[in-house]
Amino acid sequence: MRYACLYELWSMMPPGRKKPTSILDSPEPAEVRSLFGFNIQQLTDLMAEFDAPAYRAKQLAEAIYRQWEDDLEKVSTLPKPLREAMSERGFKVGLPQIIESYVSMDGTERYLIAGNDGQTVETVWMPDGDGGEAGDGSEAGTDLRRATICVSSQIGCAVNCQFCLTAKLGIIRNLTAGEIAGQVVAVLKRHKVEIGKRRINLVFMGMGEPFLNYDEFMAAVRLLVKEVGIPESRMTVSTSGIVPGILRFAQEPVRPKLAISLNAPNDAARTEIMPITKKWDLAHVIQAVRQVPLRPKEKVTFEYVLLGGLNDRDRDADEVGQLLRRANLPLKVNLIVWNPGPGMPYSMSDPHTVHLFQYRLKYNNLPAYVRRPRGRDIFAACGQLKRTSEKLVQLGG
Repeated sequence: MRYACLYELWSMMPPGRKKPTSILDSPEPAEVRSLFGFNIQQLTDLMAEFDAPAYRAKQLAEAIYRQWEDDLEKVSTLPKPLREAMSERGFKVGLPQIIESYVSMDGTERYLIAGNDGQTVETVWMPDGDGGEAGDGSEAGTDLRRATICVSSQIGCAVNCQFCLTAKLGIIRNLTAGEIAGQVVAVLKRHKVEIGKRRINLVFMGMGEPFLNYDEFMAAVRLLVKEVGIPESRMTVSTSGIVPGILRFAQEPVRPKLAISLNAPNDAARTEIMPITKKWDLAHVIQAVRQVPLRPKEKVTFEYVLLGGLNDRDRDADEVGQLLRRANLPLKVNLIVWNPGPGMPYSMSDPHTVHLFQYRLKYNNLPAYVRRPRGRDIFAACGQLKRTSEKLVQLGG
């Protein structure tokens, strides 16, 4: 529970000093406590701390996760004395806030979203998607419009993929479950999306490696499924190949679809651009992926960033074909033309090369799709996310 860290601090107090017996026993709140991120059980426990009935937890969850209320004072289903008591103890909704936005000529929007400490993370809204869902068995129907939100799991990243701008930040910190799920709700609220009336895809492919922040990432997924109401079949998580995370993921009863960042035809080439390969080579990654039970028609996505003259040659395509055929998995390949960034020593593959690479994969009996680049002009495309500003803000609610 969220109270565990407080309990550890209390347990280290010198003998003779009275230790608080609950989260409410501290006479002064040490810090602001965000409700956004609490699951229903945690909210129920919290209501018990205030001597409020359990049904108040459901009312509070409805207000912050379904109605997207960002101000505790406006949660009118809770009695005013309860709201006042919670505020006095430092509780607030704590929904992350969009503090800057950038709009691309293609309609893509990139946001800087601030948590309670004022640090910003990047999130992307693609009103028409990017084609990344094609061929995975869950394409959007023709009766609903589809939009995609690209969600971050960390501020920065520790994996150090050489072609990715986010890697230049290094790892700053993990995001909490509330900060991860809060990005989604902040964007949905901005666009006044009605869950169920507009089809929303979530791709955990923004800043960070989700499986290096596994517990908070999966807690966010459960919040989004159970409280916000977005089916897990509409979510995809991308990993660079964190084998222990993939094996844990395989045991999850509720989980997104899985995408693996491949980006090279063999370990030697992959190590040059993805140093993580030294720790978990492709054979171990693929073996771990084979442990993931797939839903009917579901396919594992292998993402492949094309770097001009480096991994986009005919022999590379043929070797990728051999590698993935041996994997013996229901799969597809998403080809991503590298998106340029300042100071990056790579070049974009030309359209003919991309077409030929896709053709050779299909010749090897692999379904292959080219993801449309979205938001390149505002640095919102795949591999371009890098926090461009940080604002310390005082957030209300």
